Amino acid sequence: MIRPAHEFDVVVIGAGPAGIGVACVLKALGLENFVVFDRYEVGASFQRWPREMRLITPSFPSNAYGFPDLNAITVDTSPGYTLETEHPTGRQYACYLRRVVKEFNVPVQTGVNVTEVRSTTDGFEIMTHAGTRTAKYVIWAAGEFQYPKIDPFPGAEYCPHTATVSSWRDVAGDEFLIIGGYESGIDAATALCRLGKTVTVLDRRSISSSVTSDPSVVLSPFTQARLRQADRTGRLSVLENFKVMQVQREGEEFLVIGRQRQKKQTVLRTKTPPLLATGFDGSLSLVKSHFARDEAGVLQLSPDDESTITPGLFLCGPMVRHGAIIMCFIYKYRQRFAVVANAIGQRMGLDLSPLEVYRKKQMFLDDLSCCLDECAC
Repeated sequence: MIRPAHEFDVVVIGAGPAGIGVACVLKALGLENFVVFDRYEVGASFQRWPREMRLITPSFPSNAYGFPDLNAITVDTSPGYTLETEHPTGRQYACYLRRVVKEFNVPVQTGVNVTEVRSTTDGFEIMTHAGTRTAKYVIWAAGEFQYPKIDPFPGAEYCPHTATVSSWRDVAGDEFLIIGGYESGIDAATALCRLGKTVTVLDRRSISSSVTSDPSVVLSPFTQARLRQADRTGRLSVLENFKVMQVQREGEEFLVIGRQRQKKQTVLRTKTPPLLATGFDGSLSLVKSHFARDEAGVLQLSPDDESTITPGLFLCGPMVRHGAIIMCFIYKYRQRFAVVANAIGQRMGLDLSPLEVYRKKQMFLDDLSCCLDECAC
């Protein structure tokens, strides 16, 4: 039976690594009537990275020995091999994603702006500017980078977010204050130091203390090495446990008002607008009513990464969490693609045997009991 072009078994929303990765698993299961929507292009978030920014996880073509490249989204591809680099830039990684789409003939439709997802008795209605599409299942795989957190405190409107910078070479000024000290903040700081700028990072936590080996919580080894290198220049300062409360403008200066630990209020002055490295809100605002959250605001997902209140709606990508387990890196959340595909495949009566390859290649993680193991040394 030929179905109308707007009716699908599965709609994947987002053509980044999560959306393309889970789509490749669906292809492996033989699913034909599905589509990936993206409002821009394949890898759009990576295309918007500052030119100096690179993936912090290293790429290496280790596939032949049973463990895929850490940045691969399928069991049989390697960004390290394709791009011939260990830490790809955003633009390079977007190129890898486009190569995967072409290699596996993934059905992607770009320029499709999804405005709403409605749950119906038969599945879902996906409202777009091009009209309404229907699906039995929806996989939400839109990313975070295009949704920066821009209002964390009063006066934040004076502070450009690091996600809006196309290249650090284009940013005017010689002295910078960066508010936020996790990966994006330190990435910006080290890039500016390499350009001869003087940088002060204000972080509400303690960057130097480490109680875990999980790079979802502490700085990655790649970033720690860059931080040490920047520190040796003498142009980098880090104020830890510094909570910014407000930014004000006074003539040609910007006043950053905050408090370090329990000390009295501190005012820092700068002639260049302070930079925000305050993280991302994510794309879930469009479907937030379809997901439950606990008292701490953490998404509640089933063991198959399905919404607990909207059956048939699944989540893929860096926003997936299960308790203390944070899936915010590609090598983490890619292991859940097969979990989502398995759940959908079971309900649709598909042959699930292709998923054994994913399990064999350590890309089918349905037992999370191992995920909190720590490194011995």
